[in-house]
Amino acid sequence: MAINLSIVDEKVRNPRVPLTELEQSAFCQVEPLETKPLAEELNAGVRWQRLPDSYVNMTPEELTTRIEANKVQLGSRAVILGHHYQREDIIQFADFRGDSLKLSQYAADQQGSEFIIFCGVHFMAETAAVLGGAHQKVVLPNINAGCSMADMAPTDDALDCWDDLMTTLGTGSVIPVTYMNSTAEIKALVGENGGAVCTSSNADRVVAWAFQQGKRVLFLPDQHLGRNTGAKMGVPLDEMVLWNPFQPLGGNTAEALEQSKMILWKGHCSVHTRFTTDQIARARQEYPDVQVIVHPECMLE
Repeated sequence: MAINLSIVDEKVRNPRVPLTELEQSAFCQVEPLETKPLAEELNAGVRWQRLPDSYVNMTPEELTTRIEANKVQLGSRAVILGHHYQREDIIQFADFRGDSLKLSQYAADQQGSEFIIFCGVHFMAETAAVLGGAHQKVVLPNINAGCSMADMAPTDDALDCWDDLMTTLGTGSVIPVTYMNSTAEIKALVGENGGAVCTSSNADRVVAWAFQQGKRVLFLPDQHLGRNTGAKMGVPLDEMVLWNPFQPLGGNTAEALEQSKMILWKGHCSVHTRFTTDQIARARQEYPDVQVIVHPECMLE
């Protein structure tokens, strides 16, 4: 199918790295993490909204006392959700603990609470707000807390991708599927175009459903979850193409897109891509009976 590449070229943007990706070096330098006064933690190079000086200069012990008192004062009006990734100093205050999906389900069930305090990242709080009631306010303690993977699929880039695919392949030829770890706008884009949202545990079932709806799948925003899911389902690797939003047609030819079964958005989890096969080999050498458990956000290798 012939397409006008000049139109496609106009949509190409300069490559950019999400700030959340650049911030990774500030996290998890030691284990266990030691809570420090915010005045010290702010020096780690992580973005925060402006905080009152009284909070910034409090010791961890003073902050704990203040939080405990406020929890008692608010009572059932507020519920605190703590993601598994949070350190114990935060989890100790959580009324519910879980992954992003489970916490959003907890939030939806707390209709009697006025405030949902979500100790997680931005897309999680967005999902809780979507599922919560109109009378509820979702509070993200650090409004700048982001997920680098979700930030790798900006709405404008995804819209351009969708337009290019519709121009190249035709309406109804691609079914979009997005991982739970994506922004509310990406979830809306997928839903508006006949797609669905998946989790890491049900990705294969959702993708199988998508293949029943159309010839191929656009998988956002994690290429590795998409590739691992496709491989698990028996989709050949040469029928999966990578979509780079900074190149015309995602760096593909129209023919390659036409022959593809899965179109994988070029995004990843900055944490899960730190794991390597060398680390596994060393662990097996040191602990011969070790069992290795791998999350599907890791690289296929």
